[in-house]
Formats: sequence, C-alpha cells, structure tokens
Amino acid sequence: FSIHSGSRSSKTFKPKKNIPEGSHQYELLKHAEATLGSGNLRMAVMLPEGEDLNEWVAVNTVDFFNQINMLYGTITDFCTEESCPVMSAGPKYEYHWADGTNIKKPIKCSAPKYIDYLMTWVQDQLDDETLFPSKIGVPFPKNFMSVAKTILKRLFRVYAHIYHQHFDPVIQLQEEAHLNTSFKHFIFFVQEFNLIDRRELAPLQELIEKLTSKDR
Repeated sequence: FSIHSGSRSSKTFKPKKNIPEGSHQYELLKHAEATLGSGNLRMAVMLPEGEDLNEWVAVNTVDFFNQINMLYGTITDFCTEESCPVMSAGPKYEYHWADGTNIKKPIKCSAPKYIDYLMTWVQDQLDDETLFPSKIGVPFPKNFMSVAKTILKRLFRVYAHIYHQHFDPVIQLQEEAHLNTSFKHFIFFVQEFNLIDRRELAPLQELIEKLTSKDR
C-alpha cells in the first residue's frame, strides 16, 4: 500500500473548507486544537468561557467536515459502485439520500454516490454566508442549530460506513488511530451538546460505548 501512504494529507474527497486566518472563528479553531492536545476530550469539547454556542458549533462542524473529508479520501479506492451498491452501515442499516430541495423523495444509491451527494450538500451549507456567517458581527440564523444537527447527523453516516464496510483498508493504510481519534472527538462533541439523536447513533453504539467508557 505504499502508493497511498504519501498522498494522505493531500488527498481529500472534496476541497478543504478553510476558516479565514485572523478571524475570531480561526482563534476558536486554534483553541480547539490546543485543548485537544491536552488529551482530555470531555474538557476539550466544552464551550469555552464567554463564547457563543452557535459559533463554537460552527467552527467544530467545519473541522469535522474537513476530517471526514480526509478520512474518506484515503479509502475512496475501496468504496466503489461494485463494493458498495447501497449506502449501508452493517447489515441492519441502509441509508437513502434526500436533501429536501433537489431530491425530495429518498433515493436508493451506491455508497460513493450517497457520500458524494452528502459531502456536496454539507459543503453548500458551509459555504452559505447566511447559514455560516464568517464575517464578524453577522448573526447566525434562528434555524442554525437545526441545520448543524442535520449536518452532523449526516456526517456520522460516513464514519458509520467506513467503520462497518471499510475497516480492513483503514487498518492496512495505518489510519486506524487517526479514524478512532477523529470519531471519538466527534462523539464527545455531539454528546456534550445533544446534537444527534441516540437512535441515529445506533449503528456504532458498541464502539461509542467502548470509546467513551474510559472517560466518564
């Protein structure tokens, strides 16, 4: 697998979403990275004192999008129309795509297609200045939290698909620690602010219990 090892950092599935340097959101992102380094994830995900919850959720949502983008980018060669004709997370869970605007009635499609739809949709939300304002003083919309919850709920499905259907290549590419660290951070974050319904997390329930039990 040597051909893949060098390309990890450069190959993302979709272009990386950058937070403008020097902005308050950039400072928040730096804060998040610094506290993550401390190793205490429960503390790291907490809302920093005096900060706006919407902004904290926005910055972290962008960061999770970038992480998942990179993780999925490492295994796209293994996630094909042939290997994954449906978007699943184990035998019990199958996802059909609908975004409510372009595709109103859920369609059954292959995992690569589903993830492409999903990541493109998330990207469109993140790029929408009325939803994710990047300028200082521009308020977040009233429906921001519900949009963020939908984004995170959908991003979770990419983790679930990778864990259930592509864990072998993840191990072969030595991405396992990277995937686990990213997912653990994601789970602690959504648990802290109750952002994803428990039912939605069911496909990875055992893993979630394993990853979070050591840190109660």
